[in-house]
Amino acid sequence: MTSTAAPLGASRRTLPMETGPGAFAGAGTLLRFGLRRDRVRLTVWVLALTLGTLATASEYRTLYSSPEERAAAVSSMGSPAALAMTGPGRYLSDYTAGAMLGHQLLGFTAVLVGLMSVLTVTRHTRDEEETGRAELVRSAVVGRHAHLAAALGVAAVANLVLAVPLALGLTTAGIEGVDAGGALLYGLAHTAAGLVFAGVAAITVQITAHTRGASGAALAVIGVAYVLRAAGDVGNDALSWLSPIGWVQRTHVFVDDRWWPLALCLLLAAATAAYGFALSTRRDVGAGLRPARLGRRTASAALTRPLGLALRLHRATLLGFAAALGLMGVMYGSILGEAAGMVKDVEQVQQAVATIGGATVTESFAAMVMTVVAVVAGGYVVMAALRPRTEENAGRAEPLLATGLSRNRWLGSHLAIALAGGTALLVLAGLGFGLSGAASTGDAGLVLELTGAAAAYAPALWATAGVAVLLHGWFPRAVAAAWIVPVYGFLVGYLGPVLRLPEGLRNLSPFGHVPRLPAAEPVWTPLLVLTAVAAGLIALGLAGFRRRDLGTK
Repeated sequence: MTSTAAPLGASRRTLPMETGPGAFAGAGTLLRFGLRRDRVRLTVWVLALTLGTLATASEYRTLYSSPEERAAAVSSMGSPAALAMTGPGRYLSDYTAGAMLGHQLLGFTAVLVGLMSVLTVTRHTRDEEETGRAELVRSAVVGRHAHLAAALGVAAVANLVLAVPLALGLTTAGIEGVDAGGALLYGLAHTAAGLVFAGVAAITVQITAHTRGASGAALAVIGVAYVLRAAGDVGNDALSWLSPIGWVQRTHVFVDDRWWPLALCLLLAAATAAYGFALSTRRDVGAGLRPARLGRRTASAALTRPLGLALRLHRATLLGFAAALGLMGVMYGSILGEAAGMVKDVEQVQQAVATIGGATVTESFAAMVMTVVAVVAGGYVVMAALRPRTEENAGRAEPLLATGLSRNRWLGSHLAIALAGGTALLVLAGLGFGLSGAASTGDAGLVLELTGAAAAYAPALWATAGVAVLLHGWFPRAVAAAWIVPVYGFLVGYLGPVLRLPEGLRNLSPFGHVPRLPAAEPVWTPLLVLTAVAAGLIALGLAGFRRRDLGTK
């Protein structure tokens, strides 16, 4: 008796179900399974984007309630630096609270929706292949295109569901300039942007054999789209028409309510998805179109040590955050010279920056920006501190620890990269902020001043890493709770002064204990206390990791 089954790992392009409708066999089942797997993850995404949008819309309604305040906002948002950070100047013609939402928020949330879509597609395609689960599933009656079709389906459902609460919430919020038609357009603009970047991810997952590489390439496309949009809004408008983010902003929602730019997004989404399906037929399961680069015959001296290996594993993420934070610092610094004019007629914002205690509005504005920089760097620290959990779950930690490598050295190497990398990101962002701010204001002293102000948040990052290590050591099932620290820090540190939240809420965040430089006087005691707390949390986390079994769920 002979077997017709293909050998394990062999190419399956010759099987009958690889072409035609059979290539999508099982996609519906995988779609339902994917939605079930991501029901919590995607619900959090949808709720966060919806609540953040509604809170911002309410803030615009409160801060710019009079014609004088809106006129001041128009004058401050008309500069090239402001347009680069927000959107096209057409929104300024009728600057209602709704127009402010489309102008200042839509481009930013389109990036977040793109991030959600990219992570969803890579999670259900390349990650499944990298872990070997895709090959096991495809040993059943599952076609070659089923995984990609299901992944795109999950992303499409998430983006469509997001449009519903956005449209309903804005329609019922009673915001000036917002009507039902515009609210629906605003919600579907997010859907269209998300579908485009899901299609981009469908291509990148075919190119590289690694999840992080596929995600990084797709996120780079999002970054390029944002930069093209910003460059087009400031100068040559044609550049914005090369970006899907520029397309959704050129719906001019709540001003002109143009629907046809969304058709461009849908066409590009369909084209990229179709190209992704076509590319998937040119490779084997688990492989990428780009051939693996041949390494050295022997490992470098650094890779034979725990710290060098950890740095290699964290390198791509660290470089990505470095580019993002460096760009953020430069962009915020470019409008630092106009900060006083931007808020001079907005009473609530003036009161918010006054609570920081700065001598000038410019210094208080810079202090608020530092909170955003620190929180984003905190996101990197959480990702880096939780990377050992990923290595543990993937089964790569056990072979290393079966050698003479101790648990403390293995976990400590990843932790060292998280702590040092987070601090380096702060310094880089502060330096970019200072250099750009010095060029904007003509004050060369801002370079050292703002770099030091950013570095002051390093103990808060260390405490954030300590929380992640503590959870990893003692409560490995709850490691996702570490994300609460930077998210809460953003809510009470950045939005708290504007929304007039009780000052005591800031004390629950490590970021709230950092002196608000350059507006406030430097105080060393809270920084030393945060450092001691971080050291204690890390010690407890290491102790817990030594006591428990690997792979504990």
